[in-house]
Amino acid sequence: MKVLLVEDYPPLQRSVAKAIRETGWAVDVASDGEEGLWFAENHSHDAIVLDLMLPKLLGLDLLRLIREKKVRTPVLVLTAKDGVEDRVKGLDLGADDYLIKPFFVGELLSRLRALVRRTYPEPASLIRVGKLEIDTNARRLRLDGEEVPVTAREYALVEYLARRTGQVVTRGEIWTHVYESYGEAASNVVDVYVGYLRRKLHRPEMPPLIHTRRGLGYVMQEEP
Repeated sequence: MKVLLVEDYPPLQRSVAKAIRETGWAVDVASDGEEGLWFAENHSHDAIVLDLMLPKLLGLDLLRLIREKKVRTPVLVLTAKDGVEDRVKGLDLGADDYLIKPFFVGELLSRLRALVRRTYPEPASLIRVGKLEIDTNARRLRLDGEEVPVTAREYALVEYLARRTGQVVTRGEIWTHVYESYGEAASNVVDVYVGYLRRKLHRPEMPPLIHTRRGLGYVMQEEP
């Protein structure tokens, strides 16, 4: 999954971006409202973390503009203002959730996971593909009841594929949602990580779960 973080205070920006990356999610970082607007319009994200007091373009103005441009990405607003009127105004402009500063980073990550769960059709915290079970709350994998150790990046990739079960996902889509926007999508990084996952999920007695669609991309599904 990928998050857009729009925050101008460097210490907070660094700590939040670091926490997001440590969960295995990719994060694009913008330091002012205009840069945030550019990212929101030109890249796909699963959630946006938006500070209100931004240089060049205030957070509420940015929120209004992206909603006018039909960007439906869920938005979590960060604000030092705890007045009801401010929260109502943000929600009316299209915010999905609010978090008052100061906050615990763990709560921010939990709220982001909740926003993403609302976006995808899978309502439960468990996703099952064949004998693979993905616990999206604990961020753990079990295959036929046995826990499968994965890195944060591997987990992000398998969850993204599982949420698109039965759908062909291109390398470009995987790159956009799991890696940073400024990376080189033409590299073989996606293929390398898919290879890691295949080896970890391979069981001789079970059908494979990740399949290559030559010239198209990858699809996760249980096939005979």
